[in-house]
Amino acid sequence: MSGGATPKFSNQAGVREIRIGVREFECIGANPPFDHPHVFLDMGRENEIVCGYCSTLYKFDASLKEDESLPADALYSEDRHALAGHG
Repeated sequence: MSGGATPKFSNQAGVREIRIGVREFECIGANPPFDHPHVFLDMGRENEIVCGYCSTLYKFDASLKEDESLPADALYSEDRHALAGHG
């Protein structure tokens, strides 16, 4: 990580796999209020990890920036969520 806040990812769409540009992050499951405990996941030297709560498969993709994901809406932002009227 480059010293910023730990990125959070959600699987609101219920996809099998999410590609991300970081190896250390938090998984929150679905968006609040249907989220699971926010868990810190660290791939270490591996290129993928499965969340023990929601079984989402996260894959590291070096072509993505730290604040990018595929699908794009998997990157969770508390500010964006609040602006959408959900918080």
